[in-house]
Amino acid sequence: MEGNMSLSLKVWRQSNKETAGGFENYKLDSVSPDMSFLEMFDVLNEQLIEEGKEPVAFDHDCREGICGSCSMYINGRPHGPLRGVTVCQLHMRSFNDGDTIVVEPWRAQAFPVIKDLVVDRDAFDRVVSAGGFISVNTGNAQDANSLPIPKEAADDAFSAAACIGCGACVAACKNASAMLFVSAKISQLALLPQGQAERSIRAEKMVAQMDAEGFGACTNTGACSAECPKEISMENIARMNREYIGAKFSSSAV
Repeated sequence: MEGNMSLSLKVWRQSNKETAGGFENYKLDSVSPDMSFLEMFDVLNEQLIEEGKEPVAFDHDCREGICGSCSMYINGRPHGPLRGVTVCQLHMRSFNDGDTIVVEPWRAQAFPVIKDLVVDRDAFDRVVSAGGFISVNTGNAQDANSLPIPKEAADDAFSAAACIGCGACVAACKNASAMLFVSAKISQLALLPQGQAERSIRAEKMVAQMDAEGFGACTNTGACSAECPKEISMENIARMNREYIGAKFSSSAV
């Protein structure tokens, strides 16, 4: 694509979770196709500040696709039109001159809006705190060869651990289910020797916390995996269900 673009933006604005929000329309000219989507929002906010208006609040941090902070629902899809890409790695060349782009926050009861496009994803942290860890004294790091792990198990654990906790799976799901996220956090430990100590109670505790946070149930639609920027597999959900059933038979959790 050659030359800069002119775009129309419909951006969700909301002061906080207690107030009603709505879309506001903005016009941007001279948008470079080489800009990232967040850089385009930086330009919008500079324009708003120069006009004496309040800038749009949005989450961001590393801008390298690894921190999971950016969370925008763009034209009806979490993170925008491309597969396997976070908002910060989405570039404006994916859009056309004259396009209207609709930008919203994640929509889920468990992710209340803090302001504009920023949502509170502390629910994920509480789910992980419930059981997504190993409580052992590790001391110094052991030599890698002292814990032999089958290549397939190591690869599957690594793929699950690629989850960045952005919440796109919840936003994409018609039930606002967090099963893909929770299953990835369970799988990355269940597949490795280090995760065996609390394996019998981990799934039970994390699923209980997931339900307590108000996430919906999984109906195997598959939108979560399809929209996940790290393309986490739904095989992890099947593994989590097996871990959960096993935990119910052997758990001593209170």
